[in-house]
Amino acid sequence: FDGVLSVEFSPDGQYIASGSADRTIRIWDAAEGTLLAGPFEGHSNAVLSVAFSPNGDHIASGSVDNTVCVWVAATGELVAGPVTGHSHWVRSVAFSPDGSRIASGSQDKTIRIWDVKTGKLVAGPFEGHSNSVTSVAFSLNGHHIASGSADQTIRLWDATTGELVAAPFEGHSGFVQSIAFSPD
Repeated sequence: FDGVLSVEFSPDGQYIASGSADRTIRIWDAAEGTLLAGPFEGHSNAVLSVAFSPNGDHIASGSVDNTVCVWVAATGELVAGPVTGHSHWVRSVAFSPDGSRIASGSQDKTIRIWDVKTGKLVAGPFEGHSNSVTSVAFSLNGHHIASGSADQTIRLWDATTGELVAAPFEGHSGFVQSIAFSPD
């Protein structure tokens, strides 16, 4: 890997978080392009995914080192992690709408749900994909998680039980690299 591997705007649009192959996370001013915080160091390998909490106070990161970390966005202080549990790269992280949980999707073909403050596993592993989980997203009410996979499918899960709530959505002829819910 080389370069910047993930970027995300803060909820208010003023900041950009970036995750890099250099194992760090940085926070940038979106208008000026200046570095505001970072590098945040704690991963032992490339950072594949970053996500802001709904209030913008925290950042979650997923890495090739198979871990998830939670950081204070303003200072880079490590709140939780490195959180272990996945047996392969963490390709995607997403906060729940209330900011209390993080979903992670991994190359180990699973999705797991973590408590933001403690880093403890609260649900999962959700199993069903036959290849790497490349993207995860919470529904706006926090009740469901959508996942995209290198198995060319999208799945919809109950965020608490991990039960599949919709049959796999099929039709792509390549990896599903990104997934998102519509605002409504």
